[in-house]
Amino acid sequence: MASDQEEDEFLGFSDDEGDGTNSDSDYDDDEATQNAVSEVNAHQIGDFEQNQQLPDLNEVGQEYAQECEVGPQHTSGISDNHSVPFLFDLNMPTQQEFPPSPIHQTETEQNHHKPRTPRINNELRLEILLFLLLRKEKHSDELIHGTNRQAVIKFGYTRKTIRLIWQRALAHKAAMDSYFYDSKYHNCGRKRIQVTYESIASIAMGDRTTIIDLARMLNLSPTTVWRMVKRKQIKPHSSPLNPGISEECKMARMKWVLGLLMDYSIPNDPTYYSMYDFIHIDEKWFYLTQKSQRVYLANNEPFPHRKGKSRTKIPKFMFMAAVARPRWGQNGQCEWDGKLGIFPFTDAVAAKRTSKNRVKGTIETKPIKSVNQIATRAMLINYLIPAIKEKWPPHEGERVIYIIQDNAKAHILQNDQEWQQHYKQDGFTLILTQQPANSPDCNILDLGFFRSIQSLMHKKMPKTVEDLSGAVTEAYNELHAKTLSNVWMSLQYVGNEILKHKGDNDYQLPHNKKKILEDEGNLPEQVKAPRWAVNECKQLVDEWRANQ
Repeated sequence: MASDQEEDEFLGFSDDEGDGTNSDSDYDDDEATQNAVSEVNAHQIGDFEQNQQLPDLNEVGQEYAQECEVGPQHTSGISDNHSVPFLFDLNMPTQQEFPPSPIHQTETEQNHHKPRTPRINNELRLEILLFLLLRKEKHSDELIHGTNRQAVIKFGYTRKTIRLIWQRALAHKAAMDSYFYDSKYHNCGRKRIQVTYESIASIAMGDRTTIIDLARMLNLSPTTVWRMVKRKQIKPHSSPLNPGISEECKMARMKWVLGLLMDYSIPNDPTYYSMYDFIHIDEKWFYLTQKSQRVYLANNEPFPHRKGKSRTKIPKFMFMAAVARPRWGQNGQCEWDGKLGIFPFTDAVAAKRTSKNRVKGTIETKPIKSVNQIATRAMLINYLIPAIKEKWPPHEGERVIYIIQDNAKAHILQNDQEWQQHYKQDGFTLILTQQPANSPDCNILDLGFFRSIQSLMHKKMPKTVEDLSGAVTEAYNELHAKTLSNVWMSLQYVGNEILKHKGDNDYQLPHNKKKILEDEGNLPEQVKAPRWAVNECKQLVDEWRANQ
């Protein structure tokens, strides 16, 4: 074993180093280490005078490195024969900054980021119980030896969890009760804030038009109210403005719905007609563009700039649409889409003079100045009747078709003289029928078909009035026949709501999950009306007629 002096010479230290005084050759290593630690601690603690500038350790280390390169120099406190080597670099990270070796990590540090076992759910708890029941000894409530270990390996939960599930099942069996495997996890944690029906209903309608207003009235935060809306504890509603309904109008609505029911089905099993011989017609304005158009742009994409002469005078055309109920085959294929056509009230007019937009004599599409009975009659005779004869599915014998329209002044009646000359053609007998007044929900087009066409038309973004007519026609043809068929089903459900509310319109449009019923194969072709509502409405109508 080397002596202490040899070890000091090997490290490059002399016996005279330290505090500048000579020391014995047999100076112990422990004492030297203790003095070095005390000097470092004094420097770190700050054993200096107040406002004294601390030396930069990096600069000191560089001076020592220069001394080692130049050679031994005589300085105070340093021997003439030896120099202090630079054994470490303060610019390098200390040993604590390096990641510790996984060998020296404790078990707690190694398992600090271990993924937590997921909370057991009700389905898995029942699956574990079935696994244990299959490994139970006959005529005993004991499990076969090793069952718990197999359950731990298969499901990844502790023996305690497996044992608690089995003990819980035995307790239910002893109490002669069915096994209830639901957990009590829903009872833990912070309880949700409950809002009663009376606390919301007592607030005025004007004070709950927004989430912030409702939250202020309930003394809650807007985020809490928003979560209640997501959980459907509070439901948002947009209230439309409905037409007023008089007593005479209520009776007319009930009579019209009762007329849609098959006579032989009343009163035992009231059922609506299939409505395959009905045609609904109506008019609607289609605008060239919307006042506000919402689109989604890519990052840094320029905003689209739309121009118009006036926001209040956007070019528009009036169209008349005619639809019937689509026909479906036994295999679910559409045999006829029920679309008879959509016709614009426009005229082709030659330009009278030359301008910067067109030359004199250019044919332009202009809307009809006034849509009156003359224009409506011409539309029915010149466009609708030929479309019916061309597109109506083949039939045998004479066919009676009812054309249902609203009570607009521009519409003609069945007793119109010119209409009487054309309503019977090629085996067709066309009967004009008026729907009840103030009842837009009794027409297929107003009930949902026009809105679907309009949404498709605005996606095409026409630029000129000529493009508008083509965009409306394309949207009419592109709309799927299933959408039109669903609206015909909704008409029958609306009839039920009219009967339930005694002819009034204070109801929401019904949504009867037609898509789900269709996927299950249970979508009816003819809807049945509630018997009690039919009997009550018939009694009210009979009493009203007797009083009249």
